[in-house]
Amino acid sequence: MQMIKLPRLVLADWLGTRDALHGYARVLGKFRGEMMPPQKHWWHITLHVSARGLTTTPLPAGSGVVELVLSPVGHQVEIQTGFGGTAAVPLSGQSQRALVDEIVGALWDLGVRAPAVDAPWSETEYRYDPDAARRYWLALSSIDQVFKEFKGRLREETGPVHVFPHHFDLSLNWFSGRRIPGTDPADEETADEQMNFGFVTGDDSIDEAYFYATAYPRPPALLRAELPDGSYWHTEGFTGAVLMYENLLGEGDPRERLLDFFGFAQHAGARLMC
Repeated sequence: MQMIKLPRLVLADWLGTRDALHGYARVLGKFRGEMMPPQKHWWHITLHVSARGLTTTPLPAGSGVVELVLSPVGHQVEIQTGFGGTAAVPLSGQSQRALVDEIVGALWDLGVRAPAVDAPWSETEYRYDPDAARRYWLALSSIDQVFKEFKGRLREETGPVHVFPHHFDLSLNWFSGRRIPGTDPADEETADEQMNFGFVTGDDSIDEAYFYATAYPRPPALLRAELPDGSYWHTEGFTGAVLMYENLLGEGDPRERLLDFFGFAQHAGARLMC
C-alpha cells in the first residue's frame, strides 16, 4: 500500500469549519437513521468515507434508493437517486436547521418523500472555510485507508470503518467472539467483548486530533501493557490507548506508525480480555 502524507490539523486553526462539518454530519446521520433499517451497534446512523466525502450509502426510498454525500471536496451535500436524479445543496456555513430544510426541499423536488428528521437543530450559522475542509478531507480519506488495512489484518469479526456523527470520529470495532458473563446474550450493546479503534479531531478529553483504542470490558492489567514509543494510556475523560495525530507528522511512514499503534493495542486487548 502506498505511503500517506498528512496535513497539519491544529484545531484552533479550523475549529469553525470542524464544528460545521460535525453539525452537518449529524444532519446526514439523522437522515440515514430514519431511512436505513436498524443494525446492531447503531451502525445504521453512521456515515462512510467515499471518494467525494461522507456518504449515507444508498438508502431505501420508495421503490428506489437515494444517497446523500457530505462533500468537503465540492463543499456541498450531493444527492443522487437510483433513477438518475441529482441535486446539490451548497455548504455556506448555514445552520443545521437551514441545511435540513434545504435537503428536504431538494429531496421533494427529486420525487423522494423526505423522512421526518425532527431534532433540536441549531439555528446558529457556522464559519466554514473551504481550504480547511479540504485539509480535513485529505487527512480523513488517507486515514480511512489505513483503518481498512488494519481491519483486513484482523481474523475475528469486525464492524465497518465509518464515522459516528455524534462524536465525529472515524471508528472500527473488533470483536473477540466471546460473550461477557452476566449480561443478556441477546443485547449486543452489553454482551459482546470488543475493542474500538478511532480517530478524533479533538474533543473535551483531548483538545487536538488523536487516535485511540479502547476495550470493553477493560481488564485492569490493560493499562500496564506496552505501547509503541510516542503513545500512552489515557485516563482522563475516557480510558484507552492514545497516539496524537501530531506525532505522525514528519514521519517517514505515518501509515506504519499508525498500524503499529493499533496492532500493539489490539494484541494487548486480545490477550488480556479473555
